[in-house]
Amino acid sequence: MTRNDTVGRTRESPARRRVLTTARALFYAEGVRRVGIDRIIAEADVAKATFYHHFPTKDALVCAYLEEQSKSERTLTQRIDAAQTEPTTKIRALFDIIGEVGCGPGFNGCPFINAAAEYPDPRHPVRRVIAEHRRWFRGFLYDLLVAAGHPDAHRTAAMLLVLRDGLVVGSDLDDPAEIRRLTQSAVERILGPSDADHGGESSRAALRP
Repeated sequence: MTRNDTVGRTRESPARRRVLTTARALFYAEGVRRVGIDRIIAEADVAKATFYHHFPTKDALVCAYLEEQSKSERTLTQRIDAAQTEPTTKIRALFDIIGEVGCGPGFNGCPFINAAAEYPDPRHPVRRVIAEHRRWFRGFLYDLLVAAGHPDAHRTAAMLLVLRDGLVVGSDLDDPAEIRRLTQSAVERILGPSDADHGGESSRAALRP
């Protein structure tokens, strides 16, 4: 196989990208169940046959949408890894950025929690994508806590995951600025003070788009 063959196989088609971009905007703003396939096809300007070539079912599209959301969050953690050195500083930076997003325009909660509310069966493929993302996020926190020498990394990672859920839900329901301040305080209480960790606004700024 030549290099050109490899590139051709891995390049995403423009039609598939339009469908995913359209679905991402509509699903997040209005909810998965409320948005029909015909509307996505019309707004993405693709033929119905083209849509079903890439996504045989709506559930397949929802899974792809959530997998892309997960990929975006993993990219964010890679940027944090590159910009910070101390493990607990990375955790503080991550929660600060999530809080900042929650204060921004157009925030409508967590796409994973929103989708889970619409797919109550934990055995459903959509819920499996959500569960995998949550396992990854908890594992990311766990690895950082282990690297920091935390005495109870497993339980603390679980606590931080619960705190993250509260942050994204609370930012949608209540005053997001107050929720952000409360979350920062909670993170400090969970992690404890550290003389070695000084993330600061200047270092976090490097992580923002």
